[in-house]
Amino acid sequence: MSVMPWLDDAWSRLQARRERGALPHALLVCGPEGLGKRDFADRFVRGLLCQQPEHGEACGHCRSCVLLDAGTHPDRVAVGYGLRKDGVQRSEIVIDQVRDLSARLAMASQFGGWQVATIDPADALNAAAANALLKTLEEPAAQTMLVLVADAPWRLPQTIRSRCQRIEFHLPEPAQALAWLQAQGVADPASALQAAGGNPGLARRWAEEGALERRRDVRRDLAALSAGRGEATEVVRRWLDSEPAQRVWFAAQAVADECRARAGGEAGPLVSGLDEVGLADWYDRANRTRESLRGPLRNDLALLELLARWR
Repeated sequence: MSVMPWLDDAWSRLQARRERGALPHALLVCGPEGLGKRDFADRFVRGLLCQQPEHGEACGHCRSCVLLDAGTHPDRVAVGYGLRKDGVQRSEIVIDQVRDLSARLAMASQFGGWQVATIDPADALNAAAANALLKTLEEPAAQTMLVLVADAPWRLPQTIRSRCQRIEFHLPEPAQALAWLQAQGVADPASALQAAGGNPGLARRWAEEGALERRRDVRRDLAALSAGRGEATEVVRRWLDSEPAQRVWFAAQAVADECRARAGGEAGPLVSGLDEVGLADWYDRANRTRESLRGPLRNDLALLELLARWR
């Protein structure tokens, strides 16, 4: 059984395919951040390359396992954000990385078994790299396994997604998530789970990082701006100083709570001057702003525009 129990069904199905000799040549392991999909993928790869696996689990002490622990196994390739020539880390996976991967997989396994390549995050493949990967997916060599890991699989071309066996993780039932958080020793697990939108992995991490206090700060900021107190520029400065995307997420949550309160005929916690249509529009803009914080636009201007609409 895994540390995260919501992974167990997918693990059992995958191992049943392995026992039947029916493993696909490519897996797309995807789902929201924090649900353990990277641990799942690593666990599977280790079991596949282990020389003495037990029910799909790596033994931890054979030569393959020792090399995997050292990061020097010759039949495992990991592709992620590489470095540019000037030493700066890239923000995407480029075609040269995929070409190198394809050349590596065309060679024979040094251990005489599987060759496994992990691409993480696969949703960072640019268009040229994705097209180059398609050829490898269409003409896989024997005993090769591609494991693509993605938080946002919809960013991958359909031609890539359709050629992979998809293992997608969804949010577990609240009762299971709460029980797990309690077992992990998280204080106030219900509040942490609500803050993380039902995602127990994020809830645990955010609770450890003090995110619940940030969530309270965001609600105070929005309420103050709504009441005409404070300056949007000062709020932007503080949000940029610590987890801006997370703060925008919390702001969108607060607006959703405001809408639910009004729908129930109650006064909303933010007492915003926006009507229902304005709140819905602001909620959509908040989510788009959170996404734009990943890109090249100036984050301060994006946040200032969002909060100016709130005022």
